[in-house]
Order: sequence, then structure tokens, then C-alpha cells
Amino acid sequence: MARVADQRVETKSFEQLWEELDRVPQGYVGEIVDREVVVMPRPNPPHVRASSDLGTLLGGWFRFGIGGPGGWGILDEPRIRFGHEVRVPDLAAWRVDRFAANDTGPFLVIPDWICEVLSPGTTAEDRTAKLPLYARHGVGHVWLLDPLEQTLEVYRLHEDGWLLVTTFGADAKARAEPFDAVELDLTLVWGAKRVVAEH
Repeated sequence: MARVADQRVETKSFEQLWEELDRVPQGYVGEIVDREVVVMPRPNPPHVRASSDLGTLLGGWFRFGIGGPGGWGILDEPRIRFGHEVRVPDLAAWRVDRFAANDTGPFLVIPDWICEVLSPGTTAEDRTAKLPLYARHGVGHVWLLDPLEQTLEVYRLHEDGWLLVTTFGADAKARAEPFDAVELDLTLVWGAKRVVAEH
């Protein structure tokens, strides 16, 4: 009987994959998905503006306690380990009693809140892959922010999965869990080019 060559590819260790992430070129974002490094172009300008503006607003109130209660650690694009995967959400936050800032390697403590900013190239991945992953690992709240449609979806983790708490749009003044201690004017997130409904 002829011998059949073994077609299996040796699986890389997490440490090897992590080293590969450090070699991802500028202008791209790298994640570890299904034990492989996946590289994506950095987000487009509307995505970046919305994420940056939301992070700035929440950071003042909830990270530094300026006009708000403080008590949170909030980061842009942290590399977070979820089991064998490393994902890079647009924004993530931890209550200060759970926040552990490390100097090397991915963040190991699962966030209390994550925000993904939707764009045409990421919406399917955010909804069908990342949301279930975040639920399995116990992220308490997820926001899906769409700067093109100008909507904010607020999800709370429930025993059966994600519960859509509410959806805000366009000109809403939002009190959105878990940051409902402060009213968020969404027009500050959408920027100068706001969609105004025609009457």
C-alpha cells in the first residue's frame, strides 16, 4: 500500500502568533482568529472620527471624572485575549477595581464594556463573530456604533445571550448602559456631517 503523506500543518503556539502580531505593518490591524494571524486595513475616516470622539467624551466623564463619576479605565484599540484569540475592539472599558494595565502581552482581564464601530467592511464580522465571542467570555455590555447610519445599539449580556436594551439614532440624547449616569449627545459623535431627515 502506498504511503499517504501527512498533510497536517503544525499549529503555532500562542506565543509564536503573538510575535507575528508585532510584525504587522503600520496601517493595518492584526488579530489572532482561529489560531491564525488575520490582518485588516485600518478603519476609514468616519469610523476613526466616531471612535475617537466617543472615547474622548466617555474618557472625560468616566475615566478622569471630569463632569462625571469616574471609576473606569477606557482604552482605544486594546489587544485583548479571549481564550485562544486576540481581538482589537475599537474601545473597551473596565471598572477600576478590575482594570489591570500590563506592560507586555495582551490584556487578560475581560472588559466590562466594548464598543465596536461598524463600517461596511467590518459589520458582518462584528455581528456574527465578535458578538458571540464577547458573550462567551462574559463581557457585560456591548455598543454597536454606526457612524454612517448614525445609530447606537446598546446590548446587555443576558443568560440567553445578548439583550438589545435600546437603539438611539441621529440627534438622540442618550443615557446608555453602563454609562447612563451621564447624558451623551450623539451629534457630538457623528461630527459635522450629520444626516438630517427630509420632511
